[in-house]
Amino acid sequence: MSEQTQKTAGPVVVAMSGGVDSSVAAALLVEQGHDVIGISLRLAPDDPANTSGCCGVRDFADAARVAELLGIPHYTMDMRSQFREKVMMPFAAEYLAGRTPSPCVLCNREIKFSLLFDRARALGATRVATGHYARTHNSGNTVRLLKGLDDNKDQSYFLFEMGQEQLAHTLFPVGDLSKAEVREHAQRLGLQVADKPDSHDICFVPPGGYAAVVERLKGLASSTPGKLVSGQGQTLGEHDGVHHFTVGQRRGLGISADQPLYVTGINADTGEVRVGGREQLACSGLLAERPCWVSGDTPREGSPVEARIRYRHAAVPATVNQTGGKLTVIFDAPEEAVAPGQAVVFYDGDEVLGGAWIQQALHYEHSVGTEQCA
Repeated sequence: MSEQTQKTAGPVVVAMSGGVDSSVAAALLVEQGHDVIGISLRLAPDDPANTSGCCGVRDFADAARVAELLGIPHYTMDMRSQFREKVMMPFAAEYLAGRTPSPCVLCNREIKFSLLFDRARALGATRVATGHYARTHNSGNTVRLLKGLDDNKDQSYFLFEMGQEQLAHTLFPVGDLSKAEVREHAQRLGLQVADKPDSHDICFVPPGGYAAVVERLKGLASSTPGKLVSGQGQTLGEHDGVHHFTVGQRRGLGISADQPLYVTGINADTGEVRVGGREQLACSGLLAERPCWVSGDTPREGSPVEARIRYRHAAVPATVNQTGGKLTVIFDAPEEAVAPGQAVVFYDGDEVLGGAWIQQALHYEHSVGTEQCA
């Protein structure tokens, strides 16, 4: 039995989305002798156009069937208003500000490891468990947050804001497993979700439809047009609003050129979206704000880390310095498409050290100094 799933006194609340990961998480805990309570959180509004998300009514029916098979109580909690206020509205506001949000981090911070903890305590539970692919390890008085063993499914990036108190009362039962092993467990246990497809993208956004969601959330009757400009300020075309773009984007620019063009910067105040060749995406570092360190201890000045600037990006060697609530991160080698609004998460091998929110990207100009890149 792994350290994460050792039997504890008192019930364990499992967040059951209706997918295979959380279903197997609940089943494994039951097998290990835990007193398990399943809770499904109703978060996003029902949208027939969104067939790739999770946490919908059909998913809750799947979760209820799994809970019945396991012989555990199951409850559905309507948190749509809280989710709209704390996750969806900030998501829309960030895009309109020319930034690229990371709503899954917000959902974990504001909903799954905040409001869910409150509900769990009200039920007398001592711990919360989820189907995240991540692990914890007790090292003295410190709980370390580690990557999931399956590199292709690792979700530790989204958990960097978890503190010691939360980690000490959280279980990740599938963190030691690969996705294939999770499905094998589901088949062995006779769970009808064994072959259920994974959810993709953002749960409340239909594929390719985030701009329309932003407009609907903010009550925009029409988009605010702006210009697409080159690095030299030349107007190359027009667009329907900065919320249609993110740094590093290549497709959907609406202009043609003799070389591939990418979004290199967004200025929401002027409505300008700057585009350029791929070489203009290269940045030497970034400035970040609101740092959060898992252990609670700020690393020493110039600490070497591995920095991941987006969920699907590989972590790269860098150094980090903190001054007050601000971080300066310098990469060992240029890194592409650093997007303000995303999280930068720091690792030491498999361990998550912490992270922060990207405020500005930096690049070297002619190897002389550091300037703003986006």
